[in-house]
Amino acid sequence: MYEDYQPSPLQTWTQRVLGHLRQDPERTALVEATPDGPRTWSRARFSTMISGGAELLLRESPTPGDLVPALLTTRPNSIALLVAGAITNRPLAPLAPRMTEPELLACLNRLTGDLLVTEPDYAELATRLGAETGKRVIVIDGELAGNGRLEPNTDPDRVVLAMHTSGTTGLPKRVGVADFALGRRADVNGYLLGLRPGDRVVTTSLFHHVGGLGNIAVALGNGVSLAVFPAFSVEAWKALDAARPTHAVTIPPVFEMLLSADALASSSLRVLGYGGAPIHPETMRRIQLVMPDAEFVNLFGQTEGSPVAVLTPEDHRLAAGARPELLKSVGRAAPGVELRIHEPDEEGVGEVWAKCPHSFLVDTQGWQRTGDLGRIDDDGYLYLVGRRGDKIIRGGENVYPLEVEQVLLTHPQVREAIVVGVPDRRLGETIKAYIVADDAEPDPETLRAYTRARLAGFKVPVAWEFIADMPRNPNGKILRRVLAERAAAEVAG
Repeated sequence: MYEDYQPSPLQTWTQRVLGHLRQDPERTALVEATPDGPRTWSRARFSTMISGGAELLLRESPTPGDLVPALLTTRPNSIALLVAGAITNRPLAPLAPRMTEPELLACLNRLTGDLLVTEPDYAELATRLGAETGKRVIVIDGELAGNGRLEPNTDPDRVVLAMHTSGTTGLPKRVGVADFALGRRADVNGYLLGLRPGDRVVTTSLFHHVGGLGNIAVALGNGVSLAVFPAFSVEAWKALDAARPTHAVTIPPVFEMLLSADALASSSLRVLGYGGAPIHPETMRRIQLVMPDAEFVNLFGQTEGSPVAVLTPEDHRLAAGARPELLKSVGRAAPGVELRIHEPDEEGVGEVWAKCPHSFLVDTQGWQRTGDLGRIDDDGYLYLVGRRGDKIIRGGENVYPLEVEQVLLTHPQVREAIVVGVPDRRLGETIKAYIVADDAEPDPETLRAYTRARLAGFKVPVAWEFIADMPRNPNGKILRRVLAERAAAEVAG
């Protein structure tokens, strides 16, 4: 498997990026869909923008190694600053503008340096944050431009970017990204997505998110064009077709949104990559009706390192035929990845550990401890069952929420489902399900019987609550802990 995978001989991501930009300077680097049609930036023009960003950072942030927090969206200036920070040793540390001010302040107070960069839309917010933290605010308004020569970093261990985890269980955790590991991430993802010269990649994730920054870095590291828009919406997606993207990387809820709006179809997309969760078989069927020639790739990973597993286009073809159960997996080990189930129980379930050159955060033995619980079948496919802290122990029996949720999500009247443990004096914990219904609410007894027909009795929820929407963090991830705390508080009275 992966016999034709060949990582770049270059040691760093910045060497890859600048090497591509120096070749064929008139080739398109960036394309932005606008109401007036697509706007393009050549490699030469984009290099000028990177030079302008480098001059700004060297002037305003005098201490090498200081992280530069940023409140930015996916625009050409933001991408130029990303590269500029990497080559000047002033690494960008983008934050989610949608976080609350207390959350942003907590993150900013942990970042070195006295600079905060932003764009006009967030100037007022940045000014308030700067006043609280003592950081100087620079608003980037107007296209960056400079004329200095761009030189790549050659130290493979130097941090060139700082990302933050989603913070579903607390304050977002900072993850420093080394130049070598980022380059290897670009190699692996480029190979799995089948990127080739002339391709155009779009991601629907926000700039600060690993799905945004990570896939921007992949495109730049492979010398392909980026199709950009500041924020995802159905209308923005429709306008994007004029930019002729060939690859889109997104999450399954975006597919659902676009299908509901009858807006998914594209005349240029060849590959649909997704992550964050397995895709529902019915969703896959509907996508294939709209885009029968598209190939699918599920890239499973985390901010700390991705991908660690992949469900390839060939796996998706198998799932459409004789092996539909493969869609419940996140695939097999990605190129260069060693997967391990740490301390498996009697069912083979344990924490998923990964060791690979493109991990950003590892233990002293080089293992990325994902915090995800899963099992690996005889064919090497990884099936997730939940997070390490989410396991429910009901009367001595282990219940993994994801397993129950995946069953509930196959019911035609269930749009979203989250299962949590509820303290119980007799059993230790019982199970409650929070359901967002698709149109009419199903009867709880119907859902109970539906679940019991597919799972052992101890895994079936005993309490059911229908809610209008799931609580989410600024990155759109469901906040399971909020529902667990709510359920526990109701029992406590």
